[in-house]
Formats: sequence, structure tokens, C-alpha cells
Amino acid sequence: MEAKQYQGAAPAATEPIKAYEDLQFLKSEECRGVRLQLEFMKPDIFMDKYHVDSTIVIFGSARTLPPEVSQKRLEQAERDLAERPGDESAQAAVRQAKRMVSDSHYYQLARDFAALVTRECQSRDCQSRKFVVLTGGGGGIMEAGNRGAADMGGISAALNITLPFEQRPNPYITPELSFLLHYFSIRKMHFLKRARALCCFPGGYGTMDELFEALTLVQTHKIAPMPIILFGREFWEELINWDVFVEHGLVSPGDVKLFTYCETPEEGWEAIVKFYS
Repeated sequence: MEAKQYQGAAPAATEPIKAYEDLQFLKSEECRGVRLQLEFMKPDIFMDKYHVDSTIVIFGSARTLPPEVSQKRLEQAERDLAERPGDESAQAAVRQAKRMVSDSHYYQLARDFAALVTRECQSRDCQSRKFVVLTGGGGGIMEAGNRGAADMGGISAALNITLPFEQRPNPYITPELSFLLHYFSIRKMHFLKRARALCCFPGGYGTMDELFEALTLVQTHKIAPMPIILFGREFWEELINWDVFVEHGLVSPGDVKLFTYCETPEEGWEAIVKFYS
């Protein structure tokens, strides 16, 4: 949504319009502060209404596929290659499909972890829901998180975001806790507001943005320390040489201890329980 300066009501209007009914006014540049406040208020109010006391945030790539879906795509890519054995694009498609199959275990890992958290934490009397799964609402790892909570019959929340390309809410989110936001800044505030752990799976730029903002806020004592769990040590150590930060004096040695590597749902849950014991 591109904000434009408010030009007043349309000339054809015969009656004055109340400010809260004037969409042109509400979408104007002058009302950006109001829109920011509304985006903060709405999820907060509904989280309180549904007794969401605290959250476990799960984030990672929207492109990670469920194992069964990635396997079908590989089979299709191999059939295409068999029909065009010398086609470089078909060869590349098979390589990419094999990588997607290899990475699909992260989808299952996120799903199983969310199921474990939901089974252990959600109160049946609904007076206080602790450690509710919260995701970015899209596909991939986000979908896996909401799906795992649904597997256990629990609620889960999601903070979707308007993007230039379409991102639909996945079908496993509790409908009353499915939110659509415009501002990344407000979205990230909500991710952290009730968070008691941040669980990060392999992902792209958006995942890195969320991870490093959380690390920075804990490092600078802007938020209370909490478990920051990186699932898949091999991926993270291939992607980021954390020791370089220390060797160049860019962070303190203790700063690279702000996160924990985990490989299984049980390890992730144990790290959270240990932190709060």
C-alpha cells in the first residue's frame, strides 16, 4: 500500500465523511502513525482474548516442501529429464529437486517440534495458553509449525505479511489468530512480544533478518534473554562462520553463545525446558 497525501473527500460527496469511515484518509501518508498503531493493537487484543500468555516462534524458509511433495516433484523432474536427456534446464531441475528432497526433512522436523510443544504446553481449560506456536503464516517451515500444532488439536497463531508476490495464509492456522500485516517492523515486534523461545530453521533473507534482529536485541539487553535455537547445525555452520565475528573483534566471545544448535524436536524442547528450570 503506497501512502499518498490526503486530498480531501471526493468532490462528488454530498455529505461529510466520518474520519474512521474515510478510507482515502486512513490510507494517506498523514495517517501512517494511526495504521502502525492499529497493526500493533489488533493482534495484541485477539491474543489476549484467546488467552495466549506466551509463544514459541518458529521461522524458516517458505520454500521448504513437505517430504511427500518434494518427492513427487523429483519424480516429475526425472521423467522430464528422461524425455530430454541432453537438456541443461532439465538437468538443473533434477539437481534442484534432489536438493529440495534433502531439505524436506526440515519441514517434518518443524512439524514434529510444534506438535511436541503443543502437546506439552497447551492448557485444556483454556484459561492460560502457554508456549503457543507462532509463525509467519505462509508455506514451508511456517506451514509446518502451524500444522504440527493442529496435529495435536491445539491452537496456533500467525503473522502474515503483504508482499509484492502472493503469500496466502496456510490452512492450519487457528482462524481467529491469523493476522495480515503491512509493516515488517510491527510484525517483528509481535514476534517478540510474547516470545519465550525463537526456533530458527534454514531460510533466506527474511529468516536471516528475523534471526539477527533477535540476536541483536538480546545482545544489547533490549529484550530478556531466551532460548534461540538453530535447527540443523550443518546448514548454519556452512552458511555463517560465527568465529569470524569474534576473530575480528566485531562481537564478544559470549555473543556467539546466545544461540543453541539442535537436531531433533526432543533436543529443542529440552533446551527450552532447561533454560526455564
